[in-house]
Amino acid sequence: MDATPDSTATVAIVLAAGGGTRFRGDGHKLAARLDGDPLATRAIRTAVDAAIGVVVVVTGAADLDEQIASLKGPGIELHTVPNPAWADGQATSLQAGIATATRLGADAVVVGLAAQPFVTVEAWRRVAASRSPIAVATYDGEARPPVRLHASVWPDLPDSGDEGARRLIRLRPELVERIPCPGS
Repeated sequence: MDATPDSTATVAIVLAAGGGTRFRGDGHKLAARLDGDPLATRAIRTAVDAAIGVVVVVTGAADLDEQIASLKGPGIELHTVPNPAWADGQATSLQAGIATATRLGADAVVVGLAAQPFVTVEAWRRVAASRSPIAVATYDGEARPPVRLHASVWPDLPDSGDEGARRLIRLRPELVERIPCPGS
């Protein structure tokens, strides 16, 4: 099948591999609780609830097995992908997620961050509905995840460093649709 920006085989990717080094609390920031739930659980649950496709969670520094297991259930296809190179930057996690999406037959991904618990189901769905090669959520005019990336732009993504899709969004603005979204 020839992939075009109009194709709809989409995988949701939640990047949850980072070290959380800027977090000032006890333990890893993805285990920090908000309204009783760990941050990672809230963010992954939102991706699952958006129901845009299979959900891939890229893990690394923190053990999230228990959090991910708590979200599995009938009708939920949730894959965990360890990124042993997580310390080499967010781009390595994005590449790990894209590799899994490729194996799953996706021609687009929607990427979010586990450290963003206030992103809404509606934001995931709005971004996923775009047919632009790149679509990014905006909150009060500021571009932030989730980001939709069609397979046609995957070869242009960085392999290492702390910028995943941001670099591509900056370098190829003509491919980007900005989607106003609720949440943050």
